[in-house]
Amino acid sequence: MINKDTKVVDIIEDPLFKGYGRLIFPTAFGRPSPSMALSQAGSMLIYHNYVNADTTLDVIRHMQKEAKAGRRIFYDIYTEAEKKRDPDKRDTGLFFFRGKPNAPFALVCAGGGFYYVGAIHESFPHALELSRRGYNGFALIYRTRTADTACEDLARAIRFIFEHKAELEVDTEGYSLWGGSAGARMAAWLGAYGPGAFGEGELPRAAAVIMQYTGHSQYSRLDPPTYACVGDRDGIADWRVMKSRLECLETLGTDTEFHLYPGLCHGFGLGVGTKAEGWLDDGVRFWERNRKRKKAHRRR
Repeated sequence: MINKDTKVVDIIEDPLFKGYGRLIFPTAFGRPSPSMALSQAGSMLIYHNYVNADTTLDVIRHMQKEAKAGRRIFYDIYTEAEKKRDPDKRDTGLFFFRGKPNAPFALVCAGGGFYYVGAIHESFPHALELSRRGYNGFALIYRTRTADTACEDLARAIRFIFEHKAELEVDTEGYSLWGGSAGARMAAWLGAYGPGAFGEGELPRAAAVIMQYTGHSQYSRLDPPTYACVGDRDGIADWRVMKSRLECLETLGTDTEFHLYPGLCHGFGLGVGTKAEGWLDDGVRFWERNRKRKKAHRRR
């Protein structure tokens, strides 16, 4: 049984994760030190705070359990030919956290300033918690070359899920996009413009965007219902910018919800042990409300 003293490299090299173990932790800084323990994994996430070792263990134990049971947890979103043309695409893919068969899906994008992908703290735990509530959770590992390439990867991931919905056993109607920091920008852009704007053809847009701590300020009538949460001591994403954007969306008739947590800095993830703990359930309720509205609208 792994514990907080287990080495990060031992997880990366675990035969259960052959072919994608290197993507579980940020790849921007190269291979971690052989002495780095799971309890120290937060040191790789320079833009994140409140990294919880118990949460990290929970995620990895779940992955190991699924892999040992023969359930696939990782999917390539690009073909081998595409990866040969652009080797950076080798460091992309979808981690799948299964919920109930044919339940709706949520696609989560971790942040990292388009420098690294902090999935171990900011998308794997979210997708796992969503799966425990019955939803199908996906966590995207994307290229950090530019914001555009990251959005292209998110667009491809959405298309992949739609094209493989029978195999994955997911309901694609009324899906949601989740993200923190840079990942929240990606979710907002794809929510507003859809996969077609990033080269993946026309597909239904998300029923809701659930975002954490981002300075994203663009808005239009194209934006879907948007939930946002942030700490009032965030030195990267000013809460006033987030609140102002949602107020502007409200004037356009877009459903929004805003939560501000006192004393919290940037990158709190699930917020375990902080005043933000439990925010994910608020996000789920917001998504469900708007998913049902969207379904009702389509039936008219």
